[in-house]
Amino acid sequence: MTNYGFTLVQLRYFAAAAELGSMTAASRKLMVSQSAVSTAVAQLEKELGVQLLLRQHARGLTLTAAGEEFYRELRNYLVHTAELAEVARTAGRALIGDLTIGCFSTLAPFALPQMLAACEQEHPGIRVSVVEDEHAVLKQALRSGRCELALMYGYDLEEDIDHVRVGVASPYALVAKGHPLGRRKRITLRDLADEPMVLLDLPHSGRYFERLVESAGFQPVIRHRTSGFETVRALVANGQGWSVLNQRPASNTTYDGSEVVALEITDHVEPLDVVLASMAGTRRTARAQAFIRSSIRAARSRAEH
Repeated sequence: MTNYGFTLVQLRYFAAAAELGSMTAASRKLMVSQSAVSTAVAQLEKELGVQLLLRQHARGLTLTAAGEEFYRELRNYLVHTAELAEVARTAGRALIGDLTIGCFSTLAPFALPQMLAACEQEHPGIRVSVVEDEHAVLKQALRSGRCELALMYGYDLEEDIDHVRVGVASPYALVAKGHPLGRRKRITLRDLADEPMVLLDLPHSGRYFERLVESAGFQPVIRHRTSGFETVRALVANGQGWSVLNQRPASNTTYDGSEVVALEITDHVEPLDVVLASMAGTRRTARAQAFIRSSIRAARSRAEH
């Protein structure tokens, strides 16, 4: 086994320089001299026997291929060294510290508030910040280390992303109040085949809803496409078509005061898993593990009520 003599300080200084792309900016952030940062990085490169940064006067610092791979692994390592120090400081006391989670934008209003409240109640020392975006951006945020967890739907997750299921979202049909089918509690999708559809058209989600309708044996005629969940509901409420959604608000009233009716779909339609995703092969911080546990309990409690 090779024994390397680099220090944690050298790793921290390199990480700051790589993140900011400048020795000067890194020295300001770390509140040390620029020469201290430059020396630490040079010693680290010498110890590893590989160049990590390219120094270009006009463009600042650029990571080499080896530097990019090293920096990617280093970010996770530094998170856990901070956690290790925190374990020593807070032994026998409550969990404290920062946790950044991502959240799929249309899922956020329905699941995120209860999860945050549950975590705060059980672990008031954990400070959670949230990044809301669409599916592909959240996966990139996990890979880049921008967030440790992501609340999202469990589709299109590659092998490098692990996940824990915290709920299930079953699709349902949506029509305007007063629609001829609105008095029913259940319908088949083919009952709506001759009418135009309003599609929630987000990356991945839009195609999921289209495939779901196509599985009933017909091609939907899409009258309107929109990325806004409440816009879909308002368009349906005003007679612009029907829709399929999988998150159900407590109220049938839309923002403009109109009303919609949710109908159970009797066709065999696949529900979507709601998951908390994280990078596979990396150990979750204690804060992330605590958030997952409290979120599962919150989801279970909501389902029971």
